[in-house]
Amino acid sequence: MPDGWEWDPTLFRGSAAHYERGRLPYAPGFAETLVEVLGLDGRGRLLDVGCGPGIVLLPLARYFTEAVGLDPDEDMLAEAARQAERRGVTNARWVPGRAEDLPAGLGTFRVVVFAQSFHWTDRDRVAATVLKMLEPDGVFVHIGDDKDAPAATTPLPLPAPPYAEIGELVRRYLGPVRRAGQGVLVNGTPGREDLVLERAGFQDVEQHVVPAGQVVERTADDLVAWTFSRSDAAPHLFGDRLADFERDLRSVLRQASPDARFAEHLPPTRIMIWRRPRPTG
Repeated sequence: MPDGWEWDPTLFRGSAAHYERGRLPYAPGFAETLVEVLGLDGRGRLLDVGCGPGIVLLPLARYFTEAVGLDPDEDMLAEAARQAERRGVTNARWVPGRAEDLPAGLGTFRVVVFAQSFHWTDRDRVAATVLKMLEPDGVFVHIGDDKDAPAATTPLPLPAPPYAEIGELVRRYLGPVRRAGQGVLVNGTPGREDLVLERAGFQDVEQHVVPAGQVVERTADDLVAWTFSRSDAAPHLFGDRLADFERDLRSVLRQASPDARFAEHLPPTRIMIWRRPRPTG
């Protein structure tokens, strides 16, 4: 898990209502890429660990007999259930729990996906458990923004969101060390999932980058939602200063764009897939 931090149920408290509006979507076509690469055909089961409000699970659910979303935040699960009903997704169910609770009697799966959630877990322990929960041809999938992609060069029609200034404002209110739940992140977010999964026994890693780069327009409300969707700026962290923080945040946004309109490029999505080891002999 991230250095200096221990899990507690306040990690994303108050963030669920802001998540879908605030977070940029994954690249269009990420679900279709997985369908093609994995040959998904409506059979088997999907497990989305740290599913949040169902951002990844809901577009993938129709390619499985059942989709299970696991998350320790019950507000996130309630939002996911609302979104499933709105979209007519009827083969999904939502299970409260942490990745460390697995296998949790959930059975076996064709695909287990972590969408920018694996770093919050006891990774070696969770990877070893997931390996045992996969069907013989099952896969572990990690989805996230492609942080190594070259920056888009096409000009933006509006000012870019002032992310650096937002970060500085958060630090003014919450201190210089990044918060996470009731703790702090001393050394930031861990990486090198490849080494963790190799230690667990996974093999045959493959990478697929879903291109993006489209210009996405954002409003001040979108960026306020983005801020509150983050673990290091979840609403509960501000206590009785929440209204003051939002007032100052909107002031920062007005200074960056008086008409409160912004634009940014949608980042590509990187999909990493690891497979169970093939039987020998």
